[in-house]
Amino acid sequence: MTKVTAQMSVSLDGFYTGPRDTEDPQDMRGWMRGPEAPGFFRVTRWVVDAMAWRERQGFGGGEQSIDSEIIAETFAAAGAYVMGRRMFDAGEVPWGDEPPFRAPVFVVTHRPREVLERQGGTSFTFVTEGPERAVELARAAAGGKDVAVAGGGELLRQVLAAGLLDQLELHIAPVLLGEGQRLFGPGLGLGADDGIELVPARVVDTPGVTHLRYTVTGRSKLVLDDRGASGDLVGPAKTGQ
Repeated sequence: MTKVTAQMSVSLDGFYTGPRDTEDPQDMRGWMRGPEAPGFFRVTRWVVDAMAWRERQGFGGGEQSIDSEIIAETFAAAGAYVMGRRMFDAGEVPWGDEPPFRAPVFVVTHRPREVLERQGGTSFTFVTEGPERAVELARAAAGGKDVAVAGGGELLRQVLAAGLLDQLELHIAPVLLGEGQRLFGPGLGLGADDGIELVPARVVDTPGVTHLRYTVTGRSKLVLDDRGASGDLVGPAKTGQ
């Protein structure tokens, strides 16, 4: 059964990059010198060291580790991808003629563009009807495998808020960044009395990162839990004051 999945590397205080760069995201060299890059490369350090990631990028070296096995597992599970336009713009040139996806990619955007075919099975289709339509198209193209939300954080929040996400995996790096782009927050569109419930499905701890996988069960109402109240309670709850 096709699942919609997402994963993101974050710091312990919840940031997936440094502060947002206002420069043109298509200038990758500028991005590398900008405020986002230091935080991003710190929380994804575990990825760069993994053999499975390096092989997928066409690089040599790397470590054959549990981290590498998790990356290989993620690539193998995905039959199609959904990503935001900003991520595509930043990655188009560095990915080159043979991007690492090797599957159809649906880019959520407000700017139309013709389908971009690349070597190795990757194609980029630009979807202007929103994330729901992009996920729908990706499901149809996935061939029964998973639809992976490839990022960035803004698109992941939209997919989660729309109730489209089935599985979320966080890779938590043991670092506090203090500031940057936070993965979760007001962008989820939650009110004061509702939340999005998650069920832990897997925890894998390695020296450089902790992998937390959750099944997303959807929104629920938040209620006051007063199970700790005793019969001797004195105060507003008892007196009505």
